[in-house]
Amino acid sequence: MTKESGIDQPVVLVTGMSGAGRSTALKILEDLGYEAVDNLPLSLLAGLVSSKGVEGTANPLAIGVDIRTRDFAVAPIIEELDRLTADEGIKTLILFLDCDDDVLLRRYTETRRRHPLAEDRPVPDGIRLERHLLSRLRDRADAVIDTSETTLWNLKDQMTERFGIGDKMALRTNVTSFSYRQGLPREADLVFDVRFLANPHYDATLRPMSGEDAAIGKFVSSDPDFTAFLNHLKAMLDVLLPRYEKEGKSYLTIAIGCTGGRHRSVYVARRLVEILENQGRRVNLHHRDLSSSSGQDML
Repeated sequence: MTKESGIDQPVVLVTGMSGAGRSTALKILEDLGYEAVDNLPLSLLAGLVSSKGVEGTANPLAIGVDIRTRDFAVAPIIEELDRLTADEGIKTLILFLDCDDDVLLRRYTETRRRHPLAEDRPVPDGIRLERHLLSRLRDRADAVIDTSETTLWNLKDQMTERFGIGDKMALRTNVTSFSYRQGLPREADLVFDVRFLANPHYDATLRPMSGEDAAIGKFVSSDPDFTAFLNHLKAMLDVLLPRYEKEGKSYLTIAIGCTGGRHRSVYVARRLVEILENQGRRVNLHHRDLSSSSGQDML
């Protein structure tokens, strides 16, 4: 296996629910510099994915596998994964593309396509059967991306962060603020609720501003519990992040939430990013609901 920056180039197995975006994910990986192979028969997987088989390969591999693949079966895939994991010359990762059942059903209805497991039955039956068949593979996945509400550009961002080549393979941390009113971020690994902090919403002067404004920062940071909370959060991450890296995790999403996703969560997320960047970590900041919150950050 060739190496870049001292890190084994990965072999990414791309699988998941039919209609969840597996083919799109493969194309994105190809754009990132992977050699993409789709619908490879399982009987050929062992020969292609081995330290000897990929020796001297210029680029890492991305292999698409789903229920339409000839001789597809979950148990043999898991057995092969166990064997590949034992090969020190290979960094094998599983990417599982998932999606809510109702969204999958809508996609099949809009495209008038049949589900691969529902040739002679309703599409929902095929979706349920496929989800049951793939449950063990999903549990084994290194990364699960839910595309139910994901745009193409957002998927590209997530794929780049998680599977970028070279130094991007080190642990990348994404910090996102969000509104509890809009629901939890699907991709979040760690979620912190900052609704206990003093709320700028009830100050008419501050209400139209956001956590990006200095006045909001001054207000939130003046809460008597703010400094202690931020210090404890830093101390927790000082323990967790090195352990995640040791376990081989390449991507971590930390979500900071308040009611409206405009004031408290935005400011705390930015402060956390500053802390992590000062430690030399690669961090991305995103405010999921800031543009739609309209200043309504209420209890």
